[in-house]
This record gives sequence, structure tokens and C-alpha cells, in this order.
Amino acid sequence: MFFLIKYMIICLFMTILIETFIAFIIGIRNKKDFINIILVNFMTNPLVVSIPVYFNIVYNANYRNISYIILEVFAFVTEGFVYKRTLNFKKINPYLVSFILNIVSLVCGEIIGRI
Repeated sequence: MFFLIKYMIICLFMTILIETFIAFIIGIRNKKDFINIILVNFMTNPLVVSIPVYFNIVYNANYRNISYIILEVFAFVTEGFVYKRTLNFKKINPYLVSFILNIVSLVCGEIIGRI
């Protein structure tokens, strides 16, 4: 149990670090926008991290991978919806912002996880 909590905290911290850095790179500068990005990750990241671990333990890696894909799509759509309603940054479509942030953090997470 302690391993899962530690793993979730590390994943959340790394996701926030990566996504806020990428948000800065794409031009987001508003403090409120950064807070929104951080808060929305507190909402989606624990689900995306913990449910696939559960499926991997209870069932096997195939169900883990399927749940991971479904949850990543859920995170992308949910975050895009929240960004559409809350971000002051209007230069890029909020769903594209969500996609960029999520794909970069997903790829970085996979790379870090394999090291």
C-alpha cells in the first residue's frame, strides 16, 4: 500500500512539473492558468496512475494497458473541457493544449519509467 501511495505522489509531482514546463514553452504565462493546470492534474492523475496498477495486480498487464489507454483519453477530454472553461490562454485550442500537455507527460513518464 505504501508503495502505491509513494508511486502516485511521484507520478503526480512529475506530471505537474512536466506539464507546467511545457505550458510555459507553448506560451502560457498567467499565474491562474498554471494553478488551473496543477489543480486539474490533482483531479485526473491519481485515477490514471492508480487504476492501471490495480488492474495489473488483480488481472494482468493486458487489462492494465487497456485501462491505461481509456484513462488517458478520459484525462485528455476532461482536462480539455476544464481548460476551455478556465484558461485565460486563448492562442491555442484548450483541447490541443490538453493533448500537448498529456502526450508530452505520457511520453516522458514512459521514458522515465523504463530507466
